[in-house]
Amino acid sequence: MTTTNLNGKIALVTGGTRGIGLETVRGLAKLGATVIIGARDAQKGTEIARQFREDGYDVSGIKLDINVHEDNEAAFRYLDEKYGKLDILVNNAGILLDQDNVSVGVVNRTSTIPLQLVRDTFDANFFAQIDLTQQLLPLIRKSEAGRIVNLSSVLGSLTLQAEPSSPVYSVKTFAYNASKAAVNAFTIHLAAELRDTPIKVNSVHPGWVRTRLGGGAADIDEADGARTSILAATLPDDGPTGSFLFESNTLPW
Repeated sequence: MTTTNLNGKIALVTGGTRGIGLETVRGLAKLGATVIIGARDAQKGTEIARQFREDGYDVSGIKLDINVHEDNEAAFRYLDEKYGKLDILVNNAGILLDQDNVSVGVVNRTSTIPLQLVRDTFDANFFAQIDLTQQLLPLIRKSEAGRIVNLSSVLGSLTLQAEPSSPVYSVKTFAYNASKAAVNAFTIHLAAELRDTPIKVNSVHPGWVRTRLGGGAADIDEADGARTSILAATLPDDGPTGSFLFESNTLPW
């Protein structure tokens, strides 16, 4: 069961101007949350927020490139001054640089992949998430029931990557997969540190979604891809923490 009334809750969604992030913003706003769109393109975030407000939702946009430490600091100041807390953080922003599209049968080039590509992937998908979460955690601690949602991927499951019979075994996009495995480690460690607090920290797999990152051959649309993020953002007090979720299922690490 999830919390279906988010009135009074403050949520920040990074990468919220398109794809799964945009649909996560929409889903949380429809449940009554005040949602802040974190956008690298401030003008685009502001325009999308304006459209949501015209539809009656409490949505605003801020400039937030999670790779820029100063942006993360500014996000803290904005949220602290305007709301004094943060109830939901959805670490949605991420990149895939290994391939133009993710599809079964992609070329495994682990032995030749440029180290800079791996570094760039980890900067965006892993280190930036840690930085932003650490910056905002003091505000999340002020929530009665804080929720941290880390966007991962089934491709980050070492168990499934190692099993030849797994449906994702052949998808060896090394930099992306490794960065998502690292995100999962962050989830486990942070959830353990916060286990005696009301804060829940979970990784989520959105599914294979038709986005610019997921490709046009994927099997679910962006709205369906946001469902697990919304589920993890609205978990009740007895919900899981330190888990790897896909809809109502728990995935192997």
